[in-house]
Amino acid sequence: MSKLYLVPTPIGNLRDITYRAVEILGSVDLILAEDTRQASKLLKHYSITTPVRSHHKFNEHQSVDAICSRILSGTDVALISDAGTPGISDPGFLLVRACLTRNIEVETLPGPSAFLPALVNSGLPCDKFCFEGFLPPKKGRTKRLTFLASEERTMVFYESPYKLLRTLDDLSSAFGPDRKACVSRELTKIYEENIRGTLDEVSRHYKAHAPKGEIVIIVAGKEN
Repeated sequence: MSKLYLVPTPIGNLRDITYRAVEILGSVDLILAEDTRQASKLLKHYSITTPVRSHHKFNEHQSVDAICSRILSGTDVALISDAGTPGISDPGFLLVRACLTRNIEVETLPGPSAFLPALVNSGLPCDKFCFEGFLPPKKGRTKRLTFLASEERTMVFYESPYKLLRTLDDLSSAFGPDRKACVSRELTKIYEENIRGTLDEVSRHYKAHAPKGEIVIIVAGKEN
């Protein structure tokens, strides 16, 4: 019976992919990609010629039924995101839910995800943590930060370089400027950088050095 495969892809270094991921991408009938141009770089690197179709947050609501129908008719489909594991702050959830409601088998491969190396490398407790992803850009942002101010577990956030300073300032206002944090960017790439310190210290660093690339923010939980 055909199935849906969720295949993690490298977050920067193209060599950070499993043998099985390459095998699956080469053997399925169709690859769904968040960005077909980004996907083509990876697929070309590994000489994978499987057809690719766009699947992103702007079309996933309209396309899940058709995709499920294709799988039910005998098509093996793999879903990949721009980087990391599908469904983690990326498209994937809606399709997985739709498949499961139709008794379509879903197989998720283990592999890269940006927040895990950032968390482990931060030097902050990682035995217990909560993943927040991207904070709400406007509505609900202050309410969410107020709620998280009492969170005792280490917290993980994603952010773009263009909004990093604003987010660091908001975190500092909500948690206090002395809360420990680490900002990781360009993970696994040539210019990987991990800046550790208080929220105030990290913010001052990036006010002096404009950030670039994909960013993960790790913030210590509230101390008892």
